[in-house]
Amino acid sequence: MKDMIKVAILLLSIVAMPVLALAEQPDPQSVVKATADRVLAQVTERKTELDADPSLLYGLVKDTVLPHFDFTAMTRSAMGRYWRKASPDQQQRLVSEFREMLVRTYATALLAYTGQEIEYLPVRRAGGAQRVTVQTRVRNEGGPPIPINYRLRWDDQRGEWLVYDVVVDGVSLVTNYRSSFARLIREGATQEKNAAQRMHAGIEYLIQALAGKNADSNKKKDAA
Repeated sequence: MKDMIKVAILLLSIVAMPVLALAEQPDPQSVVKATADRVLAQVTERKTELDADPSLLYGLVKDTVLPHFDFTAMTRSAMGRYWRKASPDQQQRLVSEFREMLVRTYATALLAYTGQEIEYLPVRRAGGAQRVTVQTRVRNEGGPPIPINYRLRWDDQRGEWLVYDVVVDGVSLVTNYRSSFARLIREGATQEKNAAQRMHAGIEYLIQALAGKNADSNKKKDAA
């Protein structure tokens, strides 16, 4: 989780995917660009209002991000081999806390948006591939462009593209969390004397760590 809020400031070119009524799959890049343009335009237009009351961003992010990101897949990937060792109840709580943390991260990113130019690169998609990568570059004044790649999968049941990972300058969001998740699980497991309960205790420790971060964020929001 180290430096992820700083990284998230760059994650601005996709925060929503529209539900599709058509059977035909849309071009994923067109979907990304059209929705990003709309959301970022709203953030720019309401900049003064959002700066005065950042809590309004949480509603904006929850309305746009939650329905269109595959948080279960993201959490499962971030957990790696530990996902199968978690109970169904633990899996549900992990997804909930991870989702809440990412919502706050995206809200922070949106608040920091100051009109950076986003360049969309051609999408390479073989045939009817159900997984694609939309490549973008965010141009920051005084520095080189930052490459940001969005990994999406087509969901037949929902009829839309879902984001399951974001790669910033070669670093995967999911992989970045995987190392910190594993470290926290191991740390929690070592505190359990009963060997048979160590894995369960380690995963509980991770859940409590995520919940603690979210609680701290809530306190800061309320104080503001």
